[in-house]
Amino acid sequence: MRTTLATALTSGLVLLALPAAPAAAAPAGNAPSCVTVWERTGWVTKTGYARNDCRETMNLKIIWAHGSDGSCQTARPGATVSSKIPRGPRTFDGASRC
Repeated sequence: MRTTLATALTSGLVLLALPAAPAAAAPAGNAPSCVTVWERTGWVTKTGYARNDCRETMNLKIIWAHGSDGSCQTARPGATVSSKIPRGPRTFDGASRC
């Protein structure tokens, strides 16, 4: 059993079958540290997320490098805002207050 599992792992068969975990992003922009940011990359698009874990309602936008940012959205405490773009050279840079 170990040999079969080791062979599958080294050939990449098991890794391809597992769902992709969300990529953690280094906080960027001017959002406070109580805002959690992450990105998910799909086959065709990538989506940036920012969850307001602060005690106050705030306006947030997702920041993308090499192009326009996401729209300014109101996020109450516990709410999540997102922005979806096509995959390509643009990178997720976190969230900012707007």
